Order: sequence, then structure tokens, then C-alpha cells
Amino acid sequence: MTALTWADVDFLAAAVKPEVHDRVRLKHLLESDEDFRQAFVGHEEVVQRVISDKEVFIKISPRLYFEILLRQARRDLQGASFTVEKIGTQKVAVFDTPEVVNLLARPPMLYYLAEMLSSFTRIESYTISYRVGEGVWRKLRFSDLDLESLISLCDWVEEDYRLGFFKRIADICLFISGIFPDFITASSHYPFSGDKRPPLRGILRWSPTDYQQEGQKFYRLAAEHRQAEILNLSEIFQTLSQDFPKAVKPLSFMAQHYFPAQRRQLFNVAS
Repeated sequence: MTALTWADVDFLAAAVKPEVHDRVRLKHLLESDEDFRQAFVGHEEVVQRVISDKEVFIKISPRLYFEILLRQARRDLQGASFTVEKIGTQKVAVFDTPEVVNLLARPPMLYYLAEMLSSFTRIESYTISYRVGEGVWRKLRFSDLDLESLISLCDWVEEDYRLGFFKRIADICLFISGIFPDFITASSHYPFSGDKRPPLRGILRWSPTDYQQEGQKFYRLAAEHRQAEILNLSEIFQTLSQDFPKAVKPLSFMAQHYFPAQRRQLFNVAS
């Protein structure tokens, strides 16, 4: 999760130390020394170039882009007295910024969130065939942003392969809750009255609470999967399960302050 592309290294060097010519050594330091990387990636010139350059997304990797913004969100939240939560049609101040900042202060968590966000810049589609009777097969088409299909597939796949599904389902819940909360509100409630929409076959009507509960559930399942320990992800999944609402906060902060008008372009999410 800490790997950088050569384009990333060139971008960082040009912003902070253009006189440095040994890119191999610089790349090694950035990937192996967390304190060095924090100072370099968090440099004011790097942040300003990322925020002001509308074409920066094609110059650096999505992973580095979101890492830079997450680090900046941590600094900005350190200076805030509270975060804001929307309850119904009202916005409520919550004095939990120290907990949110502490979450981002953990390098494994920061890198995980950057990697998670970057994964939603490319939505993959799949088609699988399954047998419903003797000689009768059907095709299921879905994307890796399709919650209902992914949840259904969890019961079909073998145990060894379920971790990827648990992780993706939980990541979707976190991603939508943080970056596209308006999608949840629009799909579950009428815009003017605020009344809850009735259930409709084939359309997901999850509320913000549903997304939180399902996200916590599937992060917990991911944390308990034996492959998670092998991949050193158990602690991250467990933390996200327990602190799901706090993990939503920096994503919401970024979406509101850093790229409010570019959300759909960044993540290629259809209306």
C-alpha cells in the first residue's frame, strides 16, 4: 500500500526538491521511512499543486492523490473543534475530532483508506454463469459497486475466497457513506418532505443506518477471516468495524472541501 509509481516520485520531487536527481534513492526513502514520507508528501507545495491542478489526477497515481488529501484532512481536522453529522434534515455538531484525527494518525489505516478510495476510480464489471437445472444455465452480470449482488455471492463462493467479498462490501458501505451520502438520502427518502420511500423491488432502499450496520458487519466478518491475519489486515478491519462512523468523517470532509464538484468524475460513478 506504500508503493509509489515513478510518476509519483517525479511529481513529489518537482514540488519539494527539484534539485534531487537520484530518484531511485528518493523512492526507496519515501517507501521505507514513514517520517520522511510524511514530511515530503505533506509539504505545502505538494498539497497546493494537488488541490489547484485540475489535471493532477492524470499525473500521479490515485493512491498517492488520496494519500495527500487524507494527510491534509488530518491536519485540517486538528484545527477544528467538531465534525458535523446529518441527522434527518438537521446538521449536528459532534465533538469527536481527536478520535478522527487519531484514526488517520495510524499509517496502516491512512494507507488502507487511500488504497480503498483509489479502487473506486475504476469500477469493474463481471459476468458469471451458474446452473439452475439440468442443462439450464443463467448469467449474472454485476459490477464491483453492486452491493446486492456481492452480498448474494458471499453464499456461493468457497470460504477461502470470501474475504475479498467481505472487504469489498464493507468498503462500498464506507465509500458511499463518506463520499456520496446524498445518494443514500435521495434513494431512501423523498427530497422535499423527507419521508421514507416505500420498498421497491430491485431498488436498494438502505438508510444511512443500514449502510453503517452492514459496513460494520462485513468489516467484522473480514477481520475474523483467517486470510486477513495472513495479510496483516485483521486489526484494520476490526478498527473499521468498531469505528465505522469515525472513518466516514475524513472521507466526508475531503468530499466537501477538496473535490466537491469533481466527485463523479474522480470516481466514474454513473448518476
